[in-house]
Amino acid sequence: MIEVITGDITKVAADAIVNAANTSLLGGGGVDGAIHRAGGPEILAECRKIIARQGSCKTGDAVVTTAGRLPAKYVIHTVGPVWNGGQKQEAAKLHACYIHSLEQAVSYQCRSIAFPGISTGIYGYPKKEAAAIAVAAVMLFLQQPSTIEKLSFVCFDAEYEQYIRQECSR
Repeated sequence: MIEVITGDITKVAADAIVNAANTSLLGGGGVDGAIHRAGGPEILAECRKIIARQGSCKTGDAVVTTAGRLPAKYVIHTVGPVWNGGQKQEAAKLHACYIHSLEQAVSYQCRSIAFPGISTGIYGYPKKEAAAIAVAAVMLFLQQPSTIEKLSFVCFDAEYEQYIRQECSR
């Protein structure tokens, strides 16, 4: 089941919520900052352990931490691409964010996952194009058997929600 909601991803009860992180994994603005603030210091502590073990998180990749005080079990941190006009493989990198996040969710036996609009904030990805990539990626993934029973697109604004709903209805 896919649901589309407008709201704050830090309030969503799911096995995993996805964080639109930056490569440092140390928190930032937008969704990233909100998740770190609401989840508490446990998330940052686990991010620091990941950095010590592997270094930064590359664009398109995803790593998993506790959700701390959030109403989720896990936070899947994925690094979306910065929009540069579409000439630097941004679409492939954004698609990879969704696929790698879903693969991580399945590896942790998650049955529900919630996604924000990855890269649609300060990274400047056009919302219409981002929505098309997001929905295509999750539909492709969900064609395979997996543990995922419920997938939520948590839209921060009405514009992105409209684009996601349009893509889901195709």
